[in-house]
Amino acid sequence: MTTIPFNFDIKDDPWELPYRGTVGMWSLIVAESAMFLIFVVAYIYYMGKSLSGPTPREILKVPIFGTICLLSSSITVHLSVDGLKKKSQLSFIGWLGGTIVLGMIFLLGTAKEWLDLIYKHHFTIHTSLFGTTFYSLVGLHATHVLIGLLMLSVVLILGLFGWVGEDQFDHIHTLSMYWHFVDAVWVVVLTVVYIVGR
Repeated sequence: MTTIPFNFDIKDDPWELPYRGTVGMWSLIVAESAMFLIFVVAYIYYMGKSLSGPTPREILKVPIFGTICLLSSSITVHLSVDGLKKKSQLSFIGWLGGTIVLGMIFLLGTAKEWLDLIYKHHFTIHTSLFGTTFYSLVGLHATHVLIGLLMLSVVLILGLFGWVGEDQFDHIHTLSMYWHFVDAVWVVVLTVVYIVGR
């Protein structure tokens, strides 16, 4: 009978606790995902059950340009964090500024859409069940985009003064996780409200 030799001389790296900010952000993302899930399920459940018009097909247009801008901002925020990791302050600031601009374009597109819906179509949160669920879900997402933009803007200002360096990489990376989450949620909202819901 042959024995298989085992090598017990394996050098194990000591285990380190994960960065608290990352753990905290993942916890926030899970909690926020649950909240968005409730709003999405409510939207789907009440889809087509409004007793009065207008219908989504009559007034909603797929926000293609805004979607391209928001999803592109995930790329720019990644490049910004990568620039910070590579100690390139110019790349960090430039791509972060681009992320903020793209996010603002998306938010302005949402504001313009709402103004058109309210003043052209007289469609408000009180109009119908569709109005209530639409403004609640899209408004919840827009609020998260606004919060993300405020946080990114603070980081940009601090970066312009030279107060953000590679030693803050973990903090900035954690913030970028939030922004990626906001972009991912938009894919779900876009699909449910503007594609399936029409």
